[in-house]
Amino acid sequence: MSTASTTRLTLPLTALFAVCFVAPLCVLVALSLAAGPDGGVATIGHYAAFVGDRFNASILFDTLWLGVKATLVCLLFGFPVAWICARAHVRWQSVLIFLVVLPILTSVVVRTFSWIVILGRHGLLNQIVLGLGLADEPLRLLYSEAGVIIVLAQVQMPLMVLPILTVLSRIDSNLFDASQALGAGQWRTLWRVAVPLSMPGIIAGCILTYAASITAFVTQTLIGGARLIYMPLFIYQQAVGANNWPFAAAISVIFMVAVLVVVAVLNGFGRRFEKHV
Repeated sequence: MSTASTTRLTLPLTALFAVCFVAPLCVLVALSLAAGPDGGVATIGHYAAFVGDRFNASILFDTLWLGVKATLVCLLFGFPVAWICARAHVRWQSVLIFLVVLPILTSVVVRTFSWIVILGRHGLLNQIVLGLGLADEPLRLLYSEAGVIIVLAQVQMPLMVLPILTVLSRIDSNLFDASQALGAGQWRTLWRVAVPLSMPGIIAGCILTYAASITAFVTQTLIGGARLIYMPLFIYQQAVGANNWPFAAAISVIFMVAVLVVVAVLNGFGRRFEKHV
């Protein structure tokens, strides 16, 4: 296929990308440089106001750190699930993959409201904890960071499991057999063979989970409440509540750049392991 034919085939996708992503992004940046809600001379005052306020910086840091915690929880529970799916029989593998994907088929709003019932003072989780005698009083899970992390981990778990499962399924099973034949136990084989070879899938899952966790407006707002303010809610408050759209646009640009930096670091780290698969 000639270069000209390839170019013509990519024109519709390029136009769609320009209209639906590049153009709105340019409008967002231009709005963030406006002096006030009605426009005016371009200024970086909104960026300076955000960076110069410790409260704003703490919200950004808390949001990025929340994504790290949720991603680590997803990785801790997601890798074993992916490993079990990859090693299971073909018939059971289909069932397990269906169970992993099943939460995606349910609206995130419905799942979040279900977690509100589960995490409440008289919810299912507290009833189990009190029934087992693990605590003398109900745990404070709702409207807390711990509750937000739990819900984010459950909601975003498929984004972690599926990339890891894809990479694990491509690894030659003879490598695991050879490792055990050379004297390595199952845990050593898992740690020294499976984990390094599946690192590209782990990095991809971390990127997807991290980006989805820190931008999960519905989950953060409903589970965290008004006491826990993260960047998506902060942007909403400035745009809708305070009607300060230029400042909200500047916050959005800063947030986007921060997320892209983290994603670039993870992506660069993942390229080191591409040669293994």
